[in-house]
Amino acid sequence: MDEIVYLNGNFLPRKEAKISADDRGFIFADGVYEVVKYYQGEPFGFEAHLLRLQNSLKEIGIGFEGIGELKKVIAKLLKANNLLAQDAGVYIQITRGVAPRVHYFPDDVKPTIYIFSFPFKANIENLKNGINALTEKDIRWQRCDIKSVSLLPNIILYNKAHQNNAGETILVRDGVVTEATHSSVLGVKNGIVYTHPDSHHILPGITKMAVLEICRDEKIEVAEQGIPESQLMMLDELMITGTGSEITPVVRVNGVNLKDGVPGEITRKLQRVFFGKTYKKIPFKDRWWNEY
Repeated sequence: MDEIVYLNGNFLPRKEAKISADDRGFIFADGVYEVVKYYQGEPFGFEAHLLRLQNSLKEIGIGFEGIGELKKVIAKLLKANNLLAQDAGVYIQITRGVAPRVHYFPDDVKPTIYIFSFPFKANIENLKNGINALTEKDIRWQRCDIKSVSLLPNIILYNKAHQNNAGETILVRDGVVTEATHSSVLGVKNGIVYTHPDSHHILPGITKMAVLEICRDEKIEVAEQGIPESQLMMLDELMITGTGSEITPVVRVNGVNLKDGVPGEITRKLQRVFFGKTYKKIPFKDRWWNEY
């Protein structure tokens, strides 16, 4: 069966979806996006994703009145692609639309709305055993809080991890860890969870927000302050969080073991609570996270 996508009000086979070469998303990367995970038909953090999408649109001045209809559109899309009974991802991209190539925001331009869905299975090996992460200088722009489709710096930095068999690249700005190329970064020291506060230099993480909520519920102390790069290897635990990463332990940094090179106690506790909520349709006997 041909994959069905959504483009500007129409559901159609992906091979039939056409976007103008004059779309400002193509010419200027003038657009924003979101990725939402559905756990067997149930979205995770949907309202938070929509709020972040609205903020991104507002910050770059794209007017879009269809936010309230997106949930219905996505439900139809998942059904059309037979993805309601499995874990799936939904990619939403909104660009300014088709207009002459000018270096300002043209008036009376209709946004381009493109949405597609895909199977989105977790990397169980990484969740169980953790990953190696590289560190690199944060070379991105000053408005990382906008979820822009302009991801070339992130791709350059993540490609270094890919080339070195690492799972992520942790970014450092002015000597302090900000986030990673497509995930948030949280560290643990003496039972306290540390993470960079929301600012223009990081994307406000939906999964990170959920993890910090779990910390509050579980009486785990949180300090929203950046981790100095010089103290990274002194942490007791390190993890990345995100829509795709979920809660992934980082057990090595630049190939060197962090502590004993295995996921830590607080990371495991956060995983147990988080997966207990998101994977609640999985039979109890198959819940691997309860083994820890």
